[in-house]
Amino acid sequence: MLDPIDAKDLHSTWCNSAALLKELDVDLTENPVGGKIHRDEDESPSGLLSEAAAVALVWPHIARYTPLEDRIEALREAVIVYTQAAYTGMVEMAMDESAWAGLQLLRSLERLPSPVAAHWLISPSDDETVTLKQVDRAIELREKFNLDTSPALRLTGIKIICDGVVDACTAALTQAYSSNSVSCSPLWTPRMLGPVIQKADSVGLQCALHAIGDAAIKNAIDALEKFGTPGRSHRIEHLELTSPEEAKRLGKAGIIASAQPVHSDPAILRAWPKLLGEAKCEQTCAYKDFLDGVAVLALGSDAPTAPYVPLSNLCCATTRRSAKEPESLGTTNEQHALQLATTMAAATEGAAYSCFPDAWTGRLRAGLKADFAVVDMSWTSEDLPEAQVCQTWFEGKKVYDCDDEGH
Repeated sequence: MLDPIDAKDLHSTWCNSAALLKELDVDLTENPVGGKIHRDEDESPSGLLSEAAAVALVWPHIARYTPLEDRIEALREAVIVYTQAAYTGMVEMAMDESAWAGLQLLRSLERLPSPVAAHWLISPSDDETVTLKQVDRAIELREKFNLDTSPALRLTGIKIICDGVVDACTAALTQAYSSNSVSCSPLWTPRMLGPVIQKADSVGLQCALHAIGDAAIKNAIDALEKFGTPGRSHRIEHLELTSPEEAKRLGKAGIIASAQPVHSDPAILRAWPKLLGEAKCEQTCAYKDFLDGVAVLALGSDAPTAPYVPLSNLCCATTRRSAKEPESLGTTNEQHALQLATTMAAATEGAAYSCFPDAWTGRLRAGLKADFAVVDMSWTSEDLPEAQVCQTWFEGKKVYDCDDEGH
């Protein structure tokens, strides 16, 4: 059976020859829109599949041959681990039929300790009818599973991956990469994005656009400004290389800046000066620019592509130092460091606002649901990685206690 090796960012996958030729049959397969099947000089598949090629070819194949009980157990374990880490809600940003079926079955077997808001992954295509059919499926699910009818497991919006990642040189930049002169365009053209955003927006679906490079970010903002309705709380994910001009546009357009502080950790950015050039790196993870432009900032984890422990990740936002290598004194653009209270608000109230349940959770206030964590910690940015989660509560019920037997 196919047993690929995934890049930690999940934007690239390596398969051996048997998997490529016998199971995936990619020898004569053309590159899918937004992806690439890498080939040797003789045009034989090399083993590397990137972006949409991994998502459209490898992921579905793995899902088809993974026993349902294995998927259920993996989902159960993930929910438990996140609850123990103080999460009282989760957002799944790449939902598909396989994962949806698994979550539905898990939910039928046991009560989820915290709610899941899902975004339906829309695969790129040059054929508008193909992409709009995927939006139709999201609309169908949202009609049945929404905040009113199914708050524990709901379909909130759609997810569009507009570009790749910097380390693979697939993030879309306005200038070529310094290391290899590669120039990448966004995976979705404006012509492809427009109808999808317009249709989703027209029925109140939230649009979440993955955009890391400055060219992809501009493309995403342009599309949301043109085809999205102000106040619909559309969001852009990651925003790792945002120019000051585009950062200002986020707030004006009412676009949520959804970022993950772990991606600003200096320990994982060592290759960036060579890949991008020193000047470009000064734009990395400009969270303060987002706030100065009056955008709502929502901070999350980006698990499973990055460490999920929230308070260690938030340390990166407040100190701009490494949580992975705490002994290091290196920083990433200290001018964009956030105050601790601001960071906490973005990870709680901002995160709740970003997926709509902010009317009843995300803050400690009379009348709201009792969703909170009890943490043994020092209220200083530098000590965040040492914080210990003691309890997690959801809707007034304790769902995790570190003193319970087995913990």
